[in-house]
Amino acid sequence: MAKTKTLEDAFYETLKDVFYAEKQSVRALKKSAKAAQSDALRDAFETHAEESQGQVERLTQVFELIGKPARGKTCEAMQGLTSEMESDLEDFGETEAADDVLIGCAQAVEHYEIARYGTLKSWATKLGYDEVAELLGQTLEEEKKTDALLTEIADQASSVGGAAVEKTGKGDKGSSKAA
Repeated sequence: MAKTKTLEDAFYETLKDVFYAEKQSVRALKKSAKAAQSDALRDAFETHAEESQGQVERLTQVFELIGKPARGKTCEAMQGLTSEMESDLEDFGETEAADDVLIGCAQAVEHYEIARYGTLKSWATKLGYDEVAELLGQTLEEEKKTDALLTEIADQASSVGGAAVEKTGKGDKGSSKAA
């Protein structure tokens, strides 16, 4: 008879998934930084790549706290997101839409990570892993902050393109450049 799976098992499996995903995210952020056209976006990617490396280290601490080996398990979701980014970079890399496309890809990654860290933090609390929940909460807040920064950069880029509309407040659709 198969062993009954527990929330602790689900926590560990999801932790391995996010460990792998975070390592992939670091690579994707470095590649995105090289491809970014705007300095603000490049800086955001470089900063978050460093932050993500710290998140990998924090995850290693989490593994230690729960007494399990720090190892990843292939995250198919992250593989799909990074594959999509690669494809989008090929299609849009040298166009004026490149930064907007990069932001879209990066936010897809951030949203995935926000979902995972939110779930892990909740489960850690249920399992009585208070210190683990605190560490995961720190990472969750960093991911949310990065998502908000990406939205801000995207909005600034679109307001530059749509400056005629914003200045008068009455521009028609044909008078502003789409971001």
